[in-house]
Amino acid sequence: MIEKNFVAQKVKEFEIEEFVEKSLARAGLSGVKVQRTPLGEKIVVYTSRPGLVVGRNGESIRKLTKNLKKKFNLENPQVEISEIRDVNSDPNIVAERIAAMLEKYGTTRFKGIMHKVMEDVMNAGAMGVEIIISGKIPSSRAKAWRVYSGYLKKCGNIALREVKRRRNSAELKTGTVGIKVSIMPSDVKLPDKMKLIEESGEIPEQKEEKEKVEAKEEKQTEDKEKNEKTAKKGKSEEKKTEEHEEKKIPKRGRKKKEAKEEIAIGRMSEIEETSGNHGK
Repeated sequence: MIEKNFVAQKVKEFEIEEFVEKSLARAGLSGVKVQRTPLGEKIVVYTSRPGLVVGRNGESIRKLTKNLKKKFNLENPQVEISEIRDVNSDPNIVAERIAAMLEKYGTTRFKGIMHKVMEDVMNAGAMGVEIIISGKIPSSRAKAWRVYSGYLKKCGNIALREVKRRRNSAELKTGTVGIKVSIMPSDVKLPDKMKLIEESGEIPEQKEEKEKVEAKEEKQTEDKEKNEKTAKKGKSEEKKTEEHEEKKIPKRGRKKKEAKEEIAIGRMSEIEETSGNHGK
């Protein structure tokens, strides 16, 4: 019974996501996520055009919440909009963009559209991209056209988990055209990308720490030398000021000062002699 409830809950969430995607078609949707909260169901809509999702004075978002309540018996559905800044790194938005351009310009410029979108994705910082368009393009006979750039994994764990894939379709006069976009982001860590350890046997992280310690010690020694230099400078300046003050005193004043000092020394010697005689 518990397993059935879990499955039914997941099926309901999938249906809600599918319904929101269909009702907000061509609004630059990246994805929809349903979260359960104590207040009710929270539906997060990831989009590149939040204005189209909200609508004029919030009409479309109010209509969406009303339809969700009615169709899926939700008590308090809360629709939250999350804007996507990097549009060219999301395969769903890229596939939607190709579909919109094909519907607008037709099948005559499909190669130019594919190459232009591919360049935009690579300029956004992707590691690799692949775009496949299949259908009656440009003639009445069905064909598949493929463009690719960069490095893209086709098999293995990285191809299953890290490579983003999305499908979309465009309705043309000749019929329905399928669009498949695969993007490999720049932050993917490849297993064949290795760091070589140097002959010294030091790990790169340990080497970095050692370099940091050495730099710190060098800075401390430099600060010590600077302090010593400033102290020597201060002493030399004090000596200069003393010499300068001595130079300022005139010659007559110096002679008088020296005479006074001699008299004071003579008096001190007389006092010492008298005190010695008294003692005898």
